[in-house]
Amino acid sequence: MPTLTPHTEMMNDLLKLAVDSGVSDIIIKSNKPGYVRLAGKLKPIDMDPITCPEANAWVEEHTPKMFRARWDDEGQVDFAYAFEGVGRFRVNAFHQRGLVSIVMRHIKSTVPTFDQLKLGEKQDALIKMSQAKDGILLVCGATGSGKSSTMAAMMNWINQNMDKHIVTIEDPIEYTFPDDKSLFQQREIGLDVPNFQLAIKAVLRQNPDIILVGEMHDRETFETVIGAAETGHLVFSTMHAATVAQSLTRLFEFFPAEEQLQARRAIAGSLRGFICQKLIPTIDGNGRIPANEVLNADATVRNLILEGQNEKIQGLLESNSDSATFSFNKDILRLIKAGTISKADGLRFSPNPAQLEMNLKGIFIKS
Repeated sequence: MPTLTPHTEMMNDLLKLAVDSGVSDIIIKSNKPGYVRLAGKLKPIDMDPITCPEANAWVEEHTPKMFRARWDDEGQVDFAYAFEGVGRFRVNAFHQRGLVSIVMRHIKSTVPTFDQLKLGEKQDALIKMSQAKDGILLVCGATGSGKSSTMAAMMNWINQNMDKHIVTIEDPIEYTFPDDKSLFQQREIGLDVPNFQLAIKAVLRQNPDIILVGEMHDRETFETVIGAAETGHLVFSTMHAATVAQSLTRLFEFFPAEEQLQARRAIAGSLRGFICQKLIPTIDGNGRIPANEVLNADATVRNLILEGQNEKIQGLLESNSDSATFSFNKDILRLIKAGTISKADGLRFSPNPAQLEMNLKGIFIKS
């Protein structure tokens, strides 16, 4: 085994301590001790401060060669780091006030199941969506909301139950999928292909049944994804948006005003659904549980989008009796009634706490 440099040995010790403690993220700021995020809360580690030269030396040592120019020229870089026996980490290194900072997210080695993510009865809605023949499925939420894990659980279910050729385009690869009933091709930006644009352009020539795009970056990516959906492919991707309404707004923002009619037709024709997610602390204080807002894009939803009546979709989420479509408030109410989360946390995470208060009193919007 090669001798480790002092800064790598120090960082590995920190990563091992963090993973053993069950944290999700490790945050390094030059001249400060390390910080971790445990069950959503930021906590300092009892250690000596990490100097800027130590942080910079670690980044320069472990940034892949093809990304070094990006670090040198742009002052920020993304890559994956693996520590044998501990795990893989998604790394973002950057400068702030002339000093080096590093944020690392632990990527768990085993692909999660619906049960492990505590999705409970909601998994039926996700399984229904996973069985779509074509179209676009978007998993949405803020950074750290667990959307990548939820999408991975859907891929895991497909892998165990369906024979599909799945091509993923990720930056970097998070979960690695063993081939089961399905066959996976996982392409990492920078290592397997220079950029998203080239990977997206090539993917339709790779005979996929399902395409997973790590994140919906821009209009070009979205238009290519629409093209894939229209030619009989099922496309999964993630997007930074808090609710279904915000997700729809984000999609239309890809198109200028004069192309909104064309956008409505394209989105209505290709969209199969949204799964939005937040992580809420459990009432026992031992972790967090997902709360979801799910929209199954059935004929009614597609007609509303086509007619430009997006504002009516929220009412549909609140009043729909279909188990495949429900609002955040419906799911949060269920978690409060089950004693899984507190009322205070439910109201804090609700996108509409006043309405949730009414729901708790038994008052609901009628269909």
